[in-house]
Amino acid sequence: MEPGGEDGRLTATRKGEPEGRPSATRNGGGEGRPTATADGPPERRLTATTDGQPEGRLTATRDAPVGGQAVLEGVMMRGVSTWAVAVRKPADEQARGEISVRTFPLVAWSKRRRVFRWPVIRGVVALAESMGIGLRALGISANAQMPGEEEEISSGAWAGTVTVAVVFAVGLFFVVPVGLTSLIKHQLSSSVLFWAVEGVLRTGIFLGYLFLLSRIPDLRRVFEYHGAEHKVISCYEAEDQLTPERAKLYSRLHPRCGTSFLLIVMIMAIFVFAPIGLPAWYLLVATRILGVPLIAGLSFEVIKWAGRNRRKRWVQAIMYPGLQLQKLTTREPDLDQLAVAIAALDAVLAVETPGEASPEDLVGVEVVA
Repeated sequence: MEPGGEDGRLTATRKGEPEGRPSATRNGGGEGRPTATADGPPERRLTATTDGQPEGRLTATRDAPVGGQAVLEGVMMRGVSTWAVAVRKPADEQARGEISVRTFPLVAWSKRRRVFRWPVIRGVVALAESMGIGLRALGISANAQMPGEEEEISSGAWAGTVTVAVVFAVGLFFVVPVGLTSLIKHQLSSSVLFWAVEGVLRTGIFLGYLFLLSRIPDLRRVFEYHGAEHKVISCYEAEDQLTPERAKLYSRLHPRCGTSFLLIVMIMAIFVFAPIGLPAWYLLVATRILGVPLIAGLSFEVIKWAGRNRRKRWVQAIMYPGLQLQKLTTREPDLDQLAVAIAALDAVLAVETPGEASPEDLVGVEVVA
């Protein structure tokens, strides 16, 4: 970045860059949005800005149907009809490990049934689908780290692990808060106070849980790959060059991140459970478990809406807490990790161009970054 106009706005320019690659300068783009300039007719317009981002990092101002997930020493990326996982294999004493990439076709579940495309329902379907893809990607990444002579981890073992994790999450974030609040039920003067206390307790447990995870050293590299995934997606959404050096300029925070989604789930639960009142304890517990899909579906609609309207200041203000929470689940990646994330996205782009998908292609496509 170089000093430029008084307003400090970013303009992407090709002047003086090798191979026509754009570079970010502060020449004062109109309305704070970057514009692409070149010695000849511009071929690429960067849709990125530093508005509301920490440390002047770039962030995309458009939304593309691309999502992803950090895995063990790698990244999974998905588009409209393809998903891919790229993993850095263990290094030997002479050189760093090579990047292994695998690509798979994808037919969104919501394309198969019209009911799966209804609001709220589509969110539940998309999350279930993402969990399935994420499970396979985790298995691939874990097996890539295994020495050649060791037996690979079976899909059944991964499925069992995920099942236990889901049960644990529902119990910790939904059953435990209502159980603890029920202990002081008779001291609370109204149902409104009950669900307010329960909501605050649930959100507090969630924030504490994320904080503890962020302090585990073994998860640091996963969080770095999570940051790499966000940066590369934003770089693509801004129509910038997909290189590690360019992707590094973008923010590691993304409005469609699953971390932001989970915070919305915690808050949405307060309003969904409020009308239930104070029935018997076993009905309270049952509603908390059975209400999870509804809350997830509603929260998905919110995160989807935020991604589409990310340029609006008041939307940025609403999503600000979720973005800040991503500082616990992402870390700044290095160039090698960005290269892995780019390899995964390149594998998707070799098959399709999500940003140019037609409305017909996008029917039923729901992704979270």
